[in-house]
Amino acid sequence: MGDDSEWIKLPVDQKCEHKLWKARLNGYEEALKVFQKIKDEKSPEWSKFLGLIKKFVTDSNAVVQLKGLEAALVYVENAHVAGKTTGEVVSGVVSKVFNQPKAKAKELGIEICLMYIEIEKGEAVQEELLKGLDNKNPKIIVACIETLRKALSEFGSKIILLKPIIKVLPKLFESREKAVRDEAKLIAVEIYRWIRDALRPPLQNINSVQLKELEEEWVKLPTGAPKPTRFLRSQQELEAKLEQQQSAGGDAEGGGDDGDEVPQIDAYELLEAVEILSKLPKDFYDKIEAKKWQERKEALEAVEVLVKNPKLEAGDYADLVKALKKVVGKDTNVMLVALAAKCLTGLAVGLRKKFGQYAGHVVPTILEKFKEKKPQVVQALQEAIDAIFLTTTLQNISEDVLAVMDNKNPTIKQQTSLFIARSFRHCTASTLPKSLLKPFCAALLKHINDSAPEVRDAAFEALGTALKVVGEKAVNPFLVDVDKLKLDKIKECSEKVELVNGKKAGLAAEKKEFKPVPGRTAVSGAAGDKDTKDISAPKPGPLKKAPATKAGGPPKKGKPTAPGGTGSAGTKNKKGLETKEIVESELSIEVCEEKASAVLPATCIQLLDSSNWKERLACMEEFQKAVELMDRTEMPCQALVRMLAKKPGWKETNFQVMQMKLHIVALIAQKGNFSKTSAQIVLDGLVDKIGDVKCGNNAKEAMTAIAEACMLPWTAEQVMSMAFSQKNPKNQSETLNWLSNAIKEFGFSGLNVKAFISNVKTALAATNPAVRTSAITLLGVMYLYVGPSLRMFFEDEKPALLSQIDAEFEKMQGQSPPAPTRGISKHTTSGTDEGEEGDEPDDGGNDVVDLLPRTEISDKITSELVSKISDKNWKIRKEGLDEVAGIINEAKFIQPNIGELPTALKGRLNDSNKILVQQTLNILQQLAVAMGPNIKQHVKNLGIPIITVLGDSKNNVRAAALATVNAWAEQTGMKEWLEGEDLSEELKKENPFLRQELLGWLAEKLPTLRSTPTDLILCVPHLYSCLEDRNGDVRKKAQDALPFFMMHLGYEKMAKATGKLKPTSKDQVLAMLEKAKANMPAKPAAPAKATSKPVGGSAPAKFQASSAPVEDSVSSTVEPKPDLKKAKTVGVSSKAKVLKWNFTTPRDEYIEQLKTQMSSCVAKWLQDELFHSDFQHHNKALAVMVDHLESEKEGVIGCLDLILKWLTLRFFDTNTSVLMKALEYLKLLFTLLSEEEYHLTENEASSFIPYLILKVGEPKDVIRKDVRAILNRMCLVYPASKMFPFIMEGTKSKNSKQRAECLEELGCLVESYGMNVCQPTPGKALKEIAIHIGDRDNAVRNAALNTIVTVYNVHGDQVFKLIGTLSEKDMSMLEERIKRSAKRPSAAPVKQVDEKPQRTQSINSNANMLRKGPVEDISSKLNQARNMSGHPEAAQMVRREFQLDLDEIENDNGTVRCEMPELVQHKLDDIFEPVLIPEPKIRAVSPHFDDMHSNTASTINFIISQVASGDINTSIQALTQIDEVLRQEDKAEAMSGHIDQFLIATFMQLRLIYNTHMADEKLEKDEIIKLYSCIIGNMISLFQIESLAREASTGVLKDLMHGLITLMLDSRIEDLEEGQQVIRSVNLLVVKVLEKSDQTNILSALLVLLQDSLLATASSPKFSELVMKCLWRMVRLLPDTINSINLDRILLDIHIFMKVFPKEKLKQCKSEFPIRTLKTLLHTLCKLKGPKILDHLTMIDNKNESELEAHLCRMMKHSMDQTGSKSDKETEKGASRIDEKSSKAKVNDFLAEIFKKIGSKENTKEGLAELYEYKKKYSDADIEPFLKNSSQFFQSYVERGLRVIEMEREGKGRIPTSTGISSQMEVTCVPATSTVSSIGNTNGEEVGPSVYLERLKILRQRCGLDNTKQDDRPPLTSLLSKPAVPTVASSTDMLHSKLSQLRESREQHQHSDLDSNQTHSSGTVTTSSSSTANIDDLKKRLERIKSSRK
Repeated sequence: MGDDSEWIKLPVDQKCEHKLWKARLNGYEEALKVFQKIKDEKSPEWSKFLGLIKKFVTDSNAVVQLKGLEAALVYVENAHVAGKTTGEVVSGVVSKVFNQPKAKAKELGIEICLMYIEIEKGEAVQEELLKGLDNKNPKIIVACIETLRKALSEFGSKIILLKPIIKVLPKLFESREKAVRDEAKLIAVEIYRWIRDALRPPLQNINSVQLKELEEEWVKLPTGAPKPTRFLRSQQELEAKLEQQQSAGGDAEGGGDDGDEVPQIDAYELLEAVEILSKLPKDFYDKIEAKKWQERKEALEAVEVLVKNPKLEAGDYADLVKALKKVVGKDTNVMLVALAAKCLTGLAVGLRKKFGQYAGHVVPTILEKFKEKKPQVVQALQEAIDAIFLTTTLQNISEDVLAVMDNKNPTIKQQTSLFIARSFRHCTASTLPKSLLKPFCAALLKHINDSAPEVRDAAFEALGTALKVVGEKAVNPFLVDVDKLKLDKIKECSEKVELVNGKKAGLAAEKKEFKPVPGRTAVSGAAGDKDTKDISAPKPGPLKKAPATKAGGPPKKGKPTAPGGTGSAGTKNKKGLETKEIVESELSIEVCEEKASAVLPATCIQLLDSSNWKERLACMEEFQKAVELMDRTEMPCQALVRMLAKKPGWKETNFQVMQMKLHIVALIAQKGNFSKTSAQIVLDGLVDKIGDVKCGNNAKEAMTAIAEACMLPWTAEQVMSMAFSQKNPKNQSETLNWLSNAIKEFGFSGLNVKAFISNVKTALAATNPAVRTSAITLLGVMYLYVGPSLRMFFEDEKPALLSQIDAEFEKMQGQSPPAPTRGISKHTTSGTDEGEEGDEPDDGGNDVVDLLPRTEISDKITSELVSKISDKNWKIRKEGLDEVAGIINEAKFIQPNIGELPTALKGRLNDSNKILVQQTLNILQQLAVAMGPNIKQHVKNLGIPIITVLGDSKNNVRAAALATVNAWAEQTGMKEWLEGEDLSEELKKENPFLRQELLGWLAEKLPTLRSTPTDLILCVPHLYSCLEDRNGDVRKKAQDALPFFMMHLGYEKMAKATGKLKPTSKDQVLAMLEKAKANMPAKPAAPAKATSKPVGGSAPAKFQASSAPVEDSVSSTVEPKPDLKKAKTVGVSSKAKVLKWNFTTPRDEYIEQLKTQMSSCVAKWLQDELFHSDFQHHNKALAVMVDHLESEKEGVIGCLDLILKWLTLRFFDTNTSVLMKALEYLKLLFTLLSEEEYHLTENEASSFIPYLILKVGEPKDVIRKDVRAILNRMCLVYPASKMFPFIMEGTKSKNSKQRAECLEELGCLVESYGMNVCQPTPGKALKEIAIHIGDRDNAVRNAALNTIVTVYNVHGDQVFKLIGTLSEKDMSMLEERIKRSAKRPSAAPVKQVDEKPQRTQSINSNANMLRKGPVEDISSKLNQARNMSGHPEAAQMVRREFQLDLDEIENDNGTVRCEMPELVQHKLDDIFEPVLIPEPKIRAVSPHFDDMHSNTASTINFIISQVASGDINTSIQALTQIDEVLRQEDKAEAMSGHIDQFLIATFMQLRLIYNTHMADEKLEKDEIIKLYSCIIGNMISLFQIESLAREASTGVLKDLMHGLITLMLDSRIEDLEEGQQVIRSVNLLVVKVLEKSDQTNILSALLVLLQDSLLATASSPKFSELVMKCLWRMVRLLPDTINSINLDRILLDIHIFMKVFPKEKLKQCKSEFPIRTLKTLLHTLCKLKGPKILDHLTMIDNKNESELEAHLCRMMKHSMDQTGSKSDKETEKGASRIDEKSSKAKVNDFLAEIFKKIGSKENTKEGLAELYEYKKKYSDADIEPFLKNSSQFFQSYVERGLRVIEMEREGKGRIPTSTGISSQMEVTCVPATSTVSSIGNTNGEEVGPSVYLERLKILRQRCGLDNTKQDDRPPLTSLLSKPAVPTVASSTDMLHSKLSQLRESREQHQHSDLDSNQTHSSGTVTTSSSSTANIDDLKKRLERIKSSRK
């Protein structure tokens, strides 16, 4: 048992990972117990085991694995984090459990998979199981199939996606293994149980024997619908409900539910789409035109075979359809017609909705071909048209069908009616609205009177079907003049009809007739009744008085029936009345007198024509009395008005009599059953008097009464024609004025626009200005209803008149038409369903559009014109387009048939000439206006291509396309656009312009829609990919559109759609969905009035949880009937923005807006209380709200933003009792919210907190106390750090009490939550607080002092630094107060340590529970990550206590004593600031808070520090957290400023892996691969964000590229299993780095890296080669990036390179690559910049030091003078150097002399001086040969000597002696290593002493010791020329300044080892005592540091 003692003491999680199987077994057993004990599914304990669960199931020991599986099952069942492990655990189960021989292991494995499905991870599990089916081991395949089968059997087909399983079934049936085939059979039977026959088509090709066996099994299955037996967690309540039902014996609901489930899967969905266009015979289009019918037949047969595929892939079928259409329409051989029809059927069936765009072209052709009598042709055509109907909607083809209905051929009429009947069967009441039904019924009614019996029967069938589908109520208005026999026939047909969707539709329709009709049906019920005016056939007499018992009676327009549906009084009267109107014939004068004398006093009748006016007046008075007393049914209206018209009639001269007469006419019209016949008798007289000054008003009254009785449209028409048939201008203008008012009162429905317009035109031409003015006023009123299209009729008026009309229209803009007040029956109950009225204006609008005279232009679209538009020459194309524009302009309004024009225009939308594209867009815009709503049918074939143009790269083209799309959408509505896959296909294209424009357009349109087609869901996957698009604008637009998609699809559907995303993407998208959920606007209210109580109106039903739209993101909830006056004040037209809740005192418009928003969520009575003017009502409302707070919490939370806004209004009330009550309610409310773990959204907070803070300055103590209590509670539902700025704002108030209270509150926040609440930074916040120390109010001063003292107690002396400079007086007050305060700062750090982790934890537990709003911010997310890694408390304590730094250890020798300050929080940022200390100070600057940044920065610093950790897991965790930040757009910005630091940490880690981990035998290579993939993944994420990538500096990029290239060349990686993948990823990463980094920095880095690699003897040639490849890639990028590059810097780098490597030296390289690379780079730069390149040499001090300038000049010359001869170039070359050939010998002698002097002891100095002079004179003289043969020591000595001379001569100072190294040693010091180290090489493999010198320099600087600047040592080969600028500062410098704390000791060893290795490896080292002294000195110091670290 010796070895047991080791592991027994280990914690459980470590036992589980132990290498001893016994330890693991014990660990799994204990883990199982632990799991069973944890009650809270969100306990942090679960997180400890997150990474281990995979090991539980994949344990190599079978016994241990069983126990592991048991524990894993419990874990998955109970841990809320288990979902994160799905992929890895299930794949582990598949590969390592399913192949086990033990049945128990397999069972547990299956159970684990099923449990994952239960916790909502079905898709991930299924994916892994399907991958398992590709495994070679049959055991695994069988187990995977079995698992899938069990899952399907238990969870049902809604959870388990069948399509992917069915896809692999045929393959499984072909397996060699019998076990697999048997299991496949079982799962096929299970699938059949769920989807029945939909499974047959996919399996039709399997072995016939297997199919037969399956059929036998299928037959045995029970026929009932299957039910799931196991439910997802989210559905478990449903399970409980089902069990209750079953125990009660009732199964009703369950049955109902499952009824929907069976037809849920469509066989079509399970099929693979086949691409057929490419398979068409090559000569198909020629053959189909051939003269021989046999050839045409061959072509068609080829197509027929192809279209037999049940599912076809989408594509451009336009040409094929066109060819087939031509055969159907024109081919003389009927056999071919039938064959072509069959092909069309196949296409329609295979393409489904995608065929819809071609339907419009084909339908008219097929219908007209029905003239063929042959049965097989007719049948083929019927099948074709029925299949085509299913691909489109009745609405889209209605125009074409109705056009054929008028054909003379009876067979065509019959077949069309039958087609309509069949089509109706597929409709429902909602898809067959009144607007569609009306034209069809009108056409069919003509057919029922046709002479041909077959036509009549077909029409009866169609009408019967319509009756069955939508119910009698909807159809009856159209059947009023059908006689009883025919009506019975229609009803009889209706009973026989079998609807496609079962009988349900029929039943619903039946019920609808007798039930109160809910919303939509009611609307359709009366919307079409405007047409009653058309029906003028006389009705049988007896009906006249019969009360209307059915709601089906045609109510008159604008007077909808009561919701009761049964005939209320109003309906009855109207029906009776209408009957009379139609029937009443003109009576003779005798009959009239007889009838009148029966009801009027005899004297009255005699005096009617008396010559004495007084008698006539008296007679009128009696007449009036009699009329007033008469009963409606007994009043003979016609007789009475005839009496009034009797001589003198309307020629009455006395105005009093006349006034009375007119008044009586009005009375009769109002009180009697007044018919049009009676009206005609009086109207002429009324129009005659309308202009009379005294009687005009009475005449108008009478006319209005008549209009009410006989409907305005008819009356208006009569009155207008009468007025304009006479000459009196006064009458004309007054008639027009009356009409203007009447339209406002009655509404516009039913008016005959055409007739009006002609009369208005006459009026506009009148000479009398009053008539013209009235006409313009009338036009203004019409404009309200008709809209802009009205102007078109007047475009040819004179400009002056037109401008008046425009001015009038301008006035009306933005107003909405008033609701009609007349024409609505006064007898109906007040609860009239106002749905109709809301729609009224629309009807009017559509009406107008219908009535416009439309021109047929198809004959003008000739084939010549079409070919012109498609011509090769753009000018001819332009001519064609001009012609089209002219045709449309001339026609103004056109019919929808425009021939071949759509295809021609579509071609021009992708014209290469952008001007033509714009012109086409303008034409399409014109077309939309000209065609009106009929443009709908062109949406698919022309509208969608316009959307494609939104992806154009030119701004103006996109703008034009957007305008065109909007013009179309205005005419068509959005439904057509959203139906089908077209829009989602567009969004799929990865064109950033297209995506951002399209998403912007959808974000604008979606919020205005009440409902959308289900196809909208197809766009969601592409929307998600847009959320992660590399283009920032696309991402932003996608985020903006998200809430509007959610508003229509709901959160659930959207969340479900994330299932297919990668895990990281999924998390991001879900977070965004949460955010969008908070901002999701409510759908626009249906136009039913908000006044009808939404929730029954009983007290508890107070709130409906439909929160008002969030202000900033959504346009206003559409007001059903906006009150005009209000609409103006609020600025709310139906599309206006909602006002932002921001004011100093609430204005009326805010209150109005809130009222409107609340109306949909609050009961009507409560709304009245809330907005009452009397405060007592507010008290009452608050009392109710307090009572119902608990019971209605869902509703309260749903409407929280509105409730809070209403409470802010109460803060402005002066009444204290309301305020107290409001505060009491708020306290309860926030308590409730914190219990519910609700999280306030930004919108809720910003519209409430500022107003609450106002109340903190209230004079009454009790109120202030309450407000403070509420503020306290708010911190539980809203982060304190976000509260802080609001309270800070409150300190700026004029109210001193408020200032004081706010300051105190700030102190409390800091005390409770630490300094991190201070926003934007602690420094800024404290400076603002400190200002108040000088306040004139004592309380404010005290509060400010107390707050700062609080901060002092938390943070000690740091405070003085943060508050900045104060006046002496203030500072002394503060110091005094600090002295007096009891607390001492020493206690602070511990408090902080204890408190912080808990605080963090609480934030996160909150964050997990959030139901709304995003997680607080990155810092909290990172904190969460920090808390999850390892043991947070311990780690943090260690970091705080033992925060060591090199300088502190180094100086621990008694000379300088560094005091450790109290460490508060680990902030790396301050370490990074260079600290300049003039002399040693005792109190070292604390290495934590240089400036307290917000929490985020310090957290990121901490995590970055972990990246470089020696422990692989720590590093991986840190990288994962950073990756999470980088992948979220909105959070990635937090990394800004940390990029260099992060890259340094990363390549340190790369170096560590390369040198240490890879060599470590014990380490699993999988771990290393995992770490590599994390690093590379992170980098790729980073370098995709351009803004961050550009922050990387040159030095860091150089080291990064070094690390990456080293990694690519690491042969050890290639040997690993995943190695190739790693290397491929690195390759990809390198490309990203090259493309995305700052181009100057990366170019510079590569040049320096190349220079280093060529210098390094140890460097492999392959390395340099890769560096050069990178450079070539950069050269390829240059043409695009040249303008963004700092050319001066690059040329400086090239200069240095050429100085180190003159041309001769480069030529000596083994490979010619370096010189070619350099030349190519320079050549490209010259080519791109031209002669200007020579202006960019500004940064080079001495241009003669390298050949760069000469080389550039040569190139320029060469490019300018291509013909220059070779000899020219030679002389050029010669000139650029010392004239080599002539004086080479001389020079050599001269130099030899100099070197001789240097070699001799006496003349050394002199020799060096001469060499310096010579070198200065001939800067490019080659002294290489003289140095080559000498020793390394000699070379170094020469270099040093030259440097000394240069410094002395140029007065740059002297060689310092104070650095502790003697000056002699400085001069004679030999480079200890090869040339590499002498230039301070930065690559981890070869660290030389210069690095340590550098580090020493930093240490000295920190401790304040003098550090005189030493020059960097130049590279050896530039011995004799001082570099103008030191080489690029390598990131090693940064390493020591930024990351000295984070280096692991292991790495420290590594450095010293390398150091020693390096020294030995160099071949040319000569040991000299002085040099070793130097190195030994360094080594000793480093040893001290290392030993202290151990």
